[in-house]
Amino acid sequence: MAKRNPTAGRTGKIVYWVATIWLALGMVSTGIVQLIQMNEEVENFTNLGYPIYLMTLLGIWKILGVIVVLVPKFPLLKEWAYAGFFFVMSGAIISHLAVGNTIDNILPPLLLLVLTILSWYSRPIDRKLIFNKARL
Repeated sequence: MAKRNPTAGRTGKIVYWVATIWLALGMVSTGIVQLIQMNEEVENFTNLGYPIYLMTLLGIWKILGVIVVLVPKFPLLKEWAYAGFFFVMSGAIISHLAVGNTIDNILPPLLLLVLTILSWYSRPIDRKLIFNKARL
């Protein structure tokens, strides 16, 4: 019987929590900035061609998504939250590229996209949606 590496589980948990905490901080902070409609963010949305009301919607979704990702249980909702983060951040990257913005505008959503993928991939088994193969 092969020995299991005892640090693999610990390392995975560390990667998960570091990525998830940074992801949560990034999503909450940008969500708040969008909810209070800071001038810089309003200008950013205007330059991208998006309506200002979208800021409120994204801000609410980001904060709710963070709550779902951090709270134990609700694995199906977690999948939706991670998917939402992925779509919003990849959409932000593509939007900035489409209007010719500089790397300064692309790096923040790129970082949040990487953190989303890391957090999703490294999450513990009790935070994953597991399908019962016998039921499929």
